[in-house]
Amino acid sequence: MIVVTNKSDTKKTVLKCTNAALDKKAKNLIILKVKELSSFTDYFIICSGTSDRQVKGIAASIEETLKKSGIQPLGIEGENTGNWVLMDYGDVIIHIFYEPTREFYDLERLWSDVPSMSVNEDIDKITSLNDGM
Repeated sequence: MIVVTNKSDTKKTVLKCTNAALDKKAKNLIILKVKELSSFTDYFIICSGTSDRQVKGIAASIEETLKKSGIQPLGIEGENTGNWVLMDYGDVIIHIFYEPTREFYDLERLWSDVPSMSVNEDIDKITSLNDGM
């Protein structure tokens, strides 16, 4: 198992996760750099699906993409229901929500003081993170 251990590897993992989610048409994707306020991770990736099926598809795409790079999750929860899938890759944690569930929990509001990057839904792939990320 590969564990993400340096800043460059962590950013590459964020890019891989983001692009795998975009490949499955994830909605309202945002990357939060929580490193300065969190002792358990460096980044959150939060995105939505319009159905439980799409949520599951996004999660499967991310898992398969990282697995091809030799990166295994520390844990995955919520895959069976498709309302909120949480994928823990150590330095990167991905939250994939069914849209109404995301609105209810509003994680972005809880982490509103951290650097963030919104990814336009019309983009097929990102190649780098914004400055400060």
